[in-house]
Amino acid sequence: MPFKFTKLIIPEVILIEPSRLSDERGFFMETYKRSDFAKEGIKEYFVQDNHSLSWQGVLRGLHYQKKPRAQGKLVRCVKGEIFDVAVDIRRGSPTYGLWAVAELSGENGHMLYIPPSFAHGFVVLSDVAEVMYKCTEEYSPENERGIIWNDPAIKINWPIGNPTLSKKDAMLPSLQNADHDFRYR
Repeated sequence: MPFKFTKLIIPEVILIEPSRLSDERGFFMETYKRSDFAKEGIKEYFVQDNHSLSWQGVLRGLHYQKKPRAQGKLVRCVKGEIFDVAVDIRRGSPTYGLWAVAELSGENGHMLYIPPSFAHGFVVLSDVAEVMYKCTEEYSPENERGIIWNDPAIKINWPIGNPTLSKKDAMLPSLQNADHDFRYR
């Protein structure tokens, strides 16, 4: 079953549309096929799967892990709908500080590939959302970092003005003050 791969405004961030086979019983779709992904330049191995449930208005992010445990992610929403964002935090990149977005839902089945060295976050648009994502590195608390969701230098056009945040996410620094060592090429 083929996938459609679309590079977004930041070409390393890729929207992936899987094919669905539907009939009276429901549907079937492949959500990952290493050979197809590798042909599109996504050659990382995924080593951890995560699953979250969040209520409408919850914003998770913007998260990343520092080297040597930087995580690439393959994100999909299996129930509900999210506004999913990737921010380029590679110093020297022509797209440094820019963000790419995709609306992911259980209905559309789309996925977003976010490479290592990008910050990631999402806000829930539906009453509830379940999000599953594959990671290229295991969770590493000592390397976990983040950027404040409403950093005026990044200017993400979130579809919600007053999200529900964790205490930790509410205290994250700006991109200018973020602790990371990512360089472009």
